[in-house]
Amino acid sequence: MVKDPYETLGVARTATSDDIRKAYRRLAKKLHPDLNPGDKQAEARFKEVTAANDLLSDPDKRKKFDAGEIDASGAERPRQQYYKDFARGGAGAGNPYENSSGFSDFADGDDLFAELFRRQAGQARRTRGADLHYRLAISFLDAINGVTQRLSLPDGGSLDVSIPAGIQEGQTLRLRGKGAPPRGDGEPGDALVEISVNPHRFFVRHDDDIHVELPITLSEAVLGARVKTPTPTGAVMLTVPKGSNTGTILRLKGKGVARRGGYGDELVKLKVILPSPPNAELEAFVSTWAPQISDDPRKDMTP
Repeated sequence: MVKDPYETLGVARTATSDDIRKAYRRLAKKLHPDLNPGDKQAEARFKEVTAANDLLSDPDKRKKFDAGEIDASGAERPRQQYYKDFARGGAGAGNPYENSSGFSDFADGDDLFAELFRRQAGQARRTRGADLHYRLAISFLDAINGVTQRLSLPDGGSLDVSIPAGIQEGQTLRLRGKGAPPRGDGEPGDALVEISVNPHRFFVRHDDDIHVELPITLSEAVLGARVKTPTPTGAVMLTVPKGSNTGTILRLKGKGVARRGGYGDELVKLKVILPSPPNAELEAFVSTWAPQISDDPRKDMTP
């Protein structure tokens, strides 16, 4: 139940406007949340005295209250909330705290409390808009090479996001001034775009290097060859040395991810693939082939 505003401010019903102003000023100095951080009881009392002052400092509302035409809550509009929220949440035109004029009762002194209100009023006018958060999924190759991609917004608008080469999963890009508009004379907020990178079907990234497994034929492994090898920027020719085995790793310098002062490398892991279906000629050759030196590829696997 809303308390009687006269009781809340501790003044008589015959109090003058000046008496009401002084009573409110005295209580507000004592109960202001900025002077009582974390004190929920003081915050609740501050709301009560603010609502009471709002009603009694308005001659028309006070007259209607005294005549019983409105109740202690003001009746014509919902009870106000915390003073910092008065300028938002539907208070509407005429709200005494919507601009600096609402603090005029405190602006006639030069004490610390008056300065606090003047400073807060100025800060409220200059408050920047809120930052807005988005998430954007891009392809693996776009993350490596960089791209400009359009982000569709929930309100139907869009933003063109410039993705730098080498961006990583989870990195956030800040688009200055592309967030929510300010409430007053401040600057708009920023758009914060978190990047999600989709996996690639054969490339894998480790730090600034790219790893790929490259299938080669048995003859390419035995005799050596020049084979076409994919990289994030296009295919290149790779020299496979004679006698290469599955698991042999070859390095392509500068074919990795862009980094400060250069690029990472691409590490190519060879994988020998036998013909499919099986090749009868190869089977016949191997069955008659007798190497002069016995080679046991499992000799190092003795427990």
